[in-house]
Amino acid sequence: MVTGSRVIAWSEMESPVGPIVIAATNKGLCRLDFDRGEQTRIGRSLWAKEWIGSIRWERNDVELAPIVQQLKEYFDGVRTQFDLPVDLYGTAFQKLVWRQLQGIPYGEVRSYKDIAQAMGAPKAVRAVGGANNKNPVSIVVPCHRVIGSNGSLVGYGAGLKVKEFLLGLEGALPYKAQA
Repeated sequence: MVTGSRVIAWSEMESPVGPIVIAATNKGLCRLDFDRGEQTRIGRSLWAKEWIGSIRWERNDVELAPIVQQLKEYFDGVRTQFDLPVDLYGTAFQKLVWRQLQGIPYGEVRSYKDIAQAMGAPKAVRAVGGANNKNPVSIVVPCHRVIGSNGSLVGYGAGLKVKEFLLGLEGALPYKAQA
């Protein structure tokens, strides 16, 4: 996306669930945050320091316009799959979980237990939940499609109302769980 290995471009957009701040390295989308407040800026900076090191944030609405466009299409109900590069930073286990999340089809849900079993680690349900919680690019890596084994919405970083909205947008309410 943006040239230079130590630059992270960012932009923001309005959405039906509030403001969204997106960030990308030269390799792809690396962050998607549901807020543009001070706490979110601090969280992004701490995340970058932990995973990338010294970086420079640059606002670049033009470079990130394709990501904003795909998100708008998603919220308009015309995009069911994202076609953009992602640059994910996390542990090896987190990245395995995030790959599993990317395999959950639009309009369907899986439980944390389903994800753990699909990874061949049926006892790692809590670890899957922890990795799900650390997903830096929600919506694009659809962690909102993961629910509790009893069908409850459970947690979501942006709040349960946002999770419910996203599942409703996708037609997954009432839940359409698949094996």
